[in-house]
Amino acid sequence: MGLDDLIGTRLVVGIPGPTLTSHMADHLQAIHAGGLIVFERNFQAPSQFRGLLAQLEEVVGRNLLVMVDQEGGRVVRFSSGVTRFPDPLAVGTTQQPEDVYRQGRIEAKELRALGVDVNLAPCVDVLVAGADPIIGTRSYGSDPQRVAALGAARIKGMQAGGLSSCAKHFPGIGAVPKDPHTQLPTVELDWSAMHQIHLVPVLAAIQAGVATIMSSHVCYPKLDAPSGTPATCSSRLMRGLRREELGFQGVVLSDDLEMGALREVGSIGEAAVRAVEAGHDLLLVCSTLDSQREVFEALRVAYQQRRLSIQELELSVARIDQLRRTHASNRP
Repeated sequence: MGLDDLIGTRLVVGIPGPTLTSHMADHLQAIHAGGLIVFERNFQAPSQFRGLLAQLEEVVGRNLLVMVDQEGGRVVRFSSGVTRFPDPLAVGTTQQPEDVYRQGRIEAKELRALGVDVNLAPCVDVLVAGADPIIGTRSYGSDPQRVAALGAARIKGMQAGGLSSCAKHFPGIGAVPKDPHTQLPTVELDWSAMHQIHLVPVLAAIQAGVATIMSSHVCYPKLDAPSGTPATCSSRLMRGLRREELGFQGVVLSDDLEMGALREVGSIGEAAVRAVEAGHDLLLVCSTLDSQREVFEALRVAYQQRRLSIQELELSVARIDQLRRTHASNRP
């Protein structure tokens, strides 16, 4: 596999609509896209969506790693063909781990039938009073042990049914004071608070065998050097805490690099390079084709100039390929 294909394997991109155009086909080939993130704009009906996936994979010449945010409640992308589950906060106040495990099994059956490989769920963020409502009902609640138990149960249910899951948003944004979709927030919690509360569900997810973990575009100055660096770009958090201290060996992915929080980092290309330096395997670029191309080109330059390690790229691609192989023989 050449450098461009290796770089493209790292990219999880969104497309504008429910059909494949010649312009989009040329674009996906140019960036050697290896992953797709699905939104409501891409879905009209199960048969249409499966047909779209088949066309996309023919164009790129390989099986795409297909991801979706199907959290339940207000965050869902499929309007038919799947069960509409209530929001996690409602689940957290009414149901038990065995119920949530069954939910995960149902999600696996339905999403795999649509061709999805990874559900970007559950949120394992622990709610804190007074935080920005961006998480809100997406969390199982304010009790870290309860969030841990329900998150782990759903992870086990989904993955028992062949659907990979994702614990997000590392290292925990239940206390975030403002929405990272629009601006860069800072969480002023120390290591004690993180270990006692916010990392409890993360560790439970890792122990449950979660396949992927998503990072957050949030600064944690008491956990890392107080330099205004978001977790996305923090090697101390991505490599040191997640890989070395918590022992997670699966696939690490960023949140959408187009979110407003990363504008303070610099260009989206620079943000992508810094995210890779910090230890991410997969990079999400969810909307803008120009941004996707900029990320691809910035990574290529960084590898050519040896700012980024080819050896680490190959190790990341091996982890991604292992995740993809989990589903290769189980496609609808």
